[in-house]
Formats: sequence, C-alpha cells, structure tokens
Amino acid sequence: MVHQYKNNGYNIVLDVNSGAIHVVDDVTYDVIALWEDHTREEIVEQLRSDYAEADITEAMEEVAELEKDEALFTKDEYEDYIIDFKKRPTVVKALCLHIAHDCNLACRYCFAEEGEYHGRRALMSYEVGKAALDFLIANSGSRRNLEVDFFGGEPTLNFQVVKDLVAYGREQEKLHDKNFRFTLTTNGVLLNDEIMEFANKEMANVVLSIDGRKEVNDRMRPFRNGSGSYDLIVPKFRKFADSRKQTNYYVRGTFTHNNLDFSQDVLHLADLGFKQISVEPVVAQETDDYAIREEDLPQLFEEYDKLAAEMVKRHKHGDDFNFFHFMIDLEGGPCVAKRLSGCGSGTEYLAVTPWGDLYPCHQFVGNEKFLMGNVTDGVTNTAIRDEFKSCNVYAKEKCRNCFARFYCSGGCAANSYNFHGDIHNAYDIGCALQKKRVECAIMIKAAEAFEEE
Repeated sequence: MVHQYKNNGYNIVLDVNSGAIHVVDDVTYDVIALWEDHTREEIVEQLRSDYAEADITEAMEEVAELEKDEALFTKDEYEDYIIDFKKRPTVVKALCLHIAHDCNLACRYCFAEEGEYHGRRALMSYEVGKAALDFLIANSGSRRNLEVDFFGGEPTLNFQVVKDLVAYGREQEKLHDKNFRFTLTTNGVLLNDEIMEFANKEMANVVLSIDGRKEVNDRMRPFRNGSGSYDLIVPKFRKFADSRKQTNYYVRGTFTHNNLDFSQDVLHLADLGFKQISVEPVVAQETDDYAIREEDLPQLFEEYDKLAAEMVKRHKHGDDFNFFHFMIDLEGGPCVAKRLSGCGSGTEYLAVTPWGDLYPCHQFVGNEKFLMGNVTDGVTNTAIRDEFKSCNVYAKEKCRNCFARFYCSGGCAANSYNFHGDIHNAYDIGCALQKKRVECAIMIKAAEAFEEE
C-alpha cells in the first residue's frame, strides 16, 4: 500500500507497510500513481503529454528498483503477528492515579465534570495509592520500568499524598528491582516553589495545561467565578519550564470550534518561550457549541499546514520547538506490537479512582460498564480486559486499509466508544485530523533531511 501527497512544495510517497518515505520529482510521483494498475506502455501513453519519454522511462526503472528492494508496494506481513501478540500474558506497566476528583478550575470542555467524573468529589488516600503501587508491582511481571501518572481533577489539591506515594514508590523500587517514572499533570493554579522543586527532583515529565492566547484560554479555562486563569499560570509555567531546562515537560492545550485558527495559539506558546507544546482538538458531542464539526475540517487542515511550514522556517533559523502531534520517529519508533495495538488502555495501562476502582483509562472512569476491579482484588472483570486486548488496527474496518494505521495505532478507544458505542470503531473527525498530522509530520522530516544535504 502506498500513500501519496503534496505538501509545502514536496512530493511525498509513503510505503505504508515498510515505512519507507520517498521525496520524488513530478514525473516519478505520477508514475507511482499509475504503477499498480497500468502497464508500462499505458503509463508512457498517459504521461507523454507532460514529460519527455526518456524521463518517464527513467522514472519507471527507479520505481521498479524500489519495488524490488521492498521499499515500495510492499506486502502487509503483520496481521498474523498481532494474533500472536494477543496470546501473550498481560502485564500492567502504567497506572493513571486519580489523586483528586476535584478541581479549582471550571473548564467548559472538561470530560471529568470539574474533576468529579460523573460521581463525587474525593481525594485519594495514601492507603489507596499505596495499594495501587503494590498492584502495579505485583502485575508487572518481569518489566522493570513502570509509569505512574498523577492525574485529576487537579493533583496539587492532594499534593502531600503525591509526595508520600513517590517516597513509597522509591522504597519499593529497591525491594523489587523496579524503576518508577512519575508524571504530574497540573493546571498551575497552586504551583509554587515547593511543588516545582519536588517535581524537578521526582517527576520524569510534567504536563502544564494552557490553551494558548489569553482570550482563548480564559474563555474555556476559567475559575468557577468566571474569571480567567491565564495571567496567574503563565508566569509560573514559564518559570517551571525554564527550571527544567525546557525539557521533560510540555504545555498542553485544547482547541475548539471557537478557535479554529489554533496555529496562532501554538505559535503564541512558542513565542512565550515554551519548547515542548501540545495543542489538541477537543472531543465533544455535536450538541456542544464548542465541538469540532465536519465542516471545520478544511480550515483545520490549512492550520496544520501553516503550522508545519512555520516550524520548518523556524528550524532553519535555529528557533525550533517541538509540537507533540508532529513528533514522529521514522527510524527507531515504537515496536510493531505497539504500533498495531495502541496505547495499551485496558491491558497494560489502567486508571485508578480515589477509592481504588480500576478502569481501562481515565476517559472511562465513571462509566460502570467498564469497571474492571479494584487495587485490592485486582482485575476481576477479565472480559473487559480481553475486549481491549483484541482492539487493534486489524480489528477495526476503518483502520485496516488506512495509510496512517502504523502511526495512530487505531486511535482512541474512548472516543470510538463515545461516538459509536464500540471500542472497535473509530472517531471520524479525529481520524481525519490524525491523518493530516501524520502528513505534516513526515513533510517536516523531509524538509529537515533536505536541509542537511
């Protein structure tokens, strides 16, 4: 399978199954488009009005050589591999600890309902958190590196328990030959020097929530009294990012129907000095006034193109920043199993409520259909685990023949369920945007490669 497209002056050809990427001239691009369904004579006949016959012939020889070298039109050999992968024993390697089902902001698009997750406000006790870490260690098999995300709500509302659990985790590392990688997600309202110092010592990564320009952020991320949060959090976030030497963090925002020009929000954050940036599309029902609609897609595609071109330009001037959705590893990326099966929700990755219930991920918390067990008894609803274990690109009709399947891994199971009632489907607007992001990411890599030549 081959995917062809043009972006920012480059003719790009992706061989989907091998992952090979080719930047080609016009004649080769057009030859490739005809290669599988036409004879050489037919290709010459169709293209002779645009190119010299000698150039067409040369291009065909190059394409034939690439096909022979399995760099073009390669076969998919991975479907059987995923069957074997599903048979492997399940080990848990990451937990999302809902350290606080409460929040000091009232973000309009929050799926967690100001931290309550369709339930009640609560803070996780040290005992529950300790049991969660014990559960993770006990179910991690031989895996040494384990991930723990402190999530909410707003985790800093319960920061003493965060500190205590990190201390407990460090003790257990030595006893069980494990290595905990802790992450903190925060809205920044309660950030102070103490929290920053602790996070810089103990947190492998920190996620800082901000949507971009002041008017955009304050429209969607206000306090409960309606006042905005931008002026309070920006100085703290800049200080925090600098204290981490602009690495091992990212500012994370959400764009909505109200700011379809979201590339301006990304560039605003970059101009504030942030080097690690993620601004993602809101996922909301059509009834929400801020929801992304199908008719918004052409403008959003243009925004991604503009952003990608600007990043190429800034790279040339040494003013780089990373945009999370354009970060793509064409050489040493995730293993095939990971590419096919996705984030591991419901199997390798679980969410833990303040009272210790287990769910497939944070976006399923509060939906009792997906209650999997608890940190004391472990996973008791193995049927849910098995359902998520079978969730991969070959189990989804929309994904099987999609060029982006090895990059998005089938998309988000929660989004699929929320829009279609089935984790084996796909959220269509999310798919369209993901495919555009993959194209832009590959273009950036191509531009950087040409610059180095």
